Amino acid sequence: MESEMEHLSPTPGASISETALSLPMPGTDAYEALPQFPKRSPLPFRRTIRRQELRQIIPLSETTIYEMERRGEFPRRFNLTPRCVVWDLAEVEAWIEERKQAPRTNISRPDVRLRKTRPVRAGADQE
Repeated sequence: MESEMEHLSPTPGASISETALSLPMPGTDAYEALPQFPKRSPLPFRRTIRRQELRQIIPLSETTIYEMERRGEFPRRFNLTPRCVVWDLAEVEAWIEERKQAPRTNISRPDVRLRKTRPVRAGADQE
């Protein structure tokens, strides 16, 4: 331990450039062991996000997100208080990564023949 301290602390009369030369190189185990690189998350808790922040991350409507949650296809929201609903950011990020890795096969499009009404084209009423 004392040799490490001698290695990291400048010797009396040493310049800053000499001290910088004695630091371990990036990418080495000694560099990763430096105290500015903690081994665990510096936050003792998991980050949660509210609806507004979720909408910035996930560009889906609230109804779509709700339906996906109900079907088990999206991370579930939970209440912090009776009036505050949040999502776990780690779960949402994991869901995004899962979606990125999913193959794009079997993508079904809506069957337009099952529509109850037909969309009206602009200018169709002028005929």
